[in-house]
Amino acid sequence: MRLRTQVLLLQLAVLAVSLAVGFGLVIAGADDRVRDEYAQRALAIARSVAADADVRAVVADHQGRAVDADELADGPLQRQAAAVRERTGALFVVIGNDQGIRLAHPEVAELARPVSTDPSAALSGSDDIATDRGTLGESVRAKVPVFDAAGRIVGFVSVGVSTERLAKETRSDIVATTLLALTALGIGALGSVMLARRWRKLTLGLESDELAELVREQGAVLHAMADGVLAVDADGIVRVVNDKARALLDIDAPVGTRAADLGLTPRIAAVLATPTDEPLAATVGDRVVLVSSHRVHADGRDLGMVLSVIDRTDVEALSREVDSIRSMGVALRAQQHETANRIHVLAGLLRHGHVDEALDYLEELSGNGPGGALLAGLGNVREPHLHAFLDAKAAHARERRVTLRLGDQTWLQGTLTEPVVATTVVGNLIDNSIEAASGAGVDGVVEVELIADGDTLFVSVGDSGPGISFDDPDQVFAEGVTTKPGDHTPGGRGMGLSLARQVARRIGGDLWVADPGGERSPTPEHDPPGALFVARLPGIIAPGSDEEVRPQ
Repeated sequence: MRLRTQVLLLQLAVLAVSLAVGFGLVIAGADDRVRDEYAQRALAIARSVAADADVRAVVADHQGRAVDADELADGPLQRQAAAVRERTGALFVVIGNDQGIRLAHPEVAELARPVSTDPSAALSGSDDIATDRGTLGESVRAKVPVFDAAGRIVGFVSVGVSTERLAKETRSDIVATTLLALTALGIGALGSVMLARRWRKLTLGLESDELAELVREQGAVLHAMADGVLAVDADGIVRVVNDKARALLDIDAPVGTRAADLGLTPRIAAVLATPTDEPLAATVGDRVVLVSSHRVHADGRDLGMVLSVIDRTDVEALSREVDSIRSMGVALRAQQHETANRIHVLAGLLRHGHVDEALDYLEELSGNGPGGALLAGLGNVREPHLHAFLDAKAAHARERRVTLRLGDQTWLQGTLTEPVVATTVVGNLIDNSIEAASGAGVDGVVEVELIADGDTLFVSVGDSGPGISFDDPDQVFAEGVTTKPGDHTPGGRGMGLSLARQVARRIGGDLWVADPGGERSPTPEHDPPGALFVARLPGIIAPGSDEEVRPQ
């Protein structure tokens, strides 16, 4: 049997039992309630008749057992009793004197005779309510005393309501109650059917065993996937998030949290809000991820969004290593060509006997002149990682017809404790500046300055490019913001500066735009005239020996 059918039958059974118990209690007490109601009505009628001044006077005048039946038949008590009985629908209205002799009765033949039931309670001054059988049949009757002007008990009034009428009233109440119960049952059954249909719609027609199996499969598949998965419903509430997504997106909020409260970066939040088939690159801390999303529909209903997250950090790191190796290769090829040319020059000078010129040339090669190295002043960078890195970047810049130079204040000794952080920040800044300087249409310049202050490294990189054109220069650090074409780059471009800033801030430092450039001409104070970036990287330098002295 299907789950929705079981639920429907169970609801109907519960509803039927509840109604049977509830209305059974109502029906069981119906007779007592009606009986009490009619008794109170009879008591009220009797009291009203006993309180009438004329009735009290006539009863007081007809005491004892010797009363005239013919006189009573045409007397005022008989007429008043008949009128009250007619108006109220009572079975009888009987008036008796202090001896229990009837002074008024529905049947004239019973006048001047003793009453058929005991009137002692009423004649003793108490109201008496009872179900009893008299000459007119069984009835619910009320007897009350009649007092004269002096306050003495001179008789009683007895009013009765037929039990047959009471039973008829009870049956009518039972029928009405039963119809009400059946109506409630019908409404409940209709509601149960509608609830079953709603249940089927909510569960997409799946049965209980299918739902259980689906949950098991979902848990097994989602947590075994190498990619992160985050799903939100149509109201933006997180319904599914696997362990990989938590790790890649740095999420610790439980399922049921609103997506707006997850602390996602603006770029990832935008992808989650809008279906994005083409994966976009985004940064989360020091990670680079590719995110895409699609909307889920079933039976014409919007079930929400599913965000896919792929870790591209290792690919980015590998890309940077490949770039470094490529740059090293370029530098080695350039040095090989430079060395071959220099040997040819020396051989020619010596072959022709120009010994002095050959010696001068050798002295120039061994110094720090423009011909001695690809990057002038590189000797001031004694940290081995950055020394080799800058030498390779100089060769790469030369290929792009850009001159990479070190600032006059550059001085760095010691050893990097986090070389990946330093090369990531410095490399992205230099690559960005080379790109800007090479696009200016003339031979460009990129100037790098490295200064160590204790264990903190300060980096400034400027270029001769057009500068930053955004109204807010800080916008260059936003994910995906770039002026370069990225059609062949998975996830798009515009990640370098964003990643560099996040890496710097992760270690307690920062990266900012010191000067957007673009609106000034080259001057000795501002050369080159393009954008100038400054980074502060604390705690990544292990100071070198104190015997090392900065060259003058």
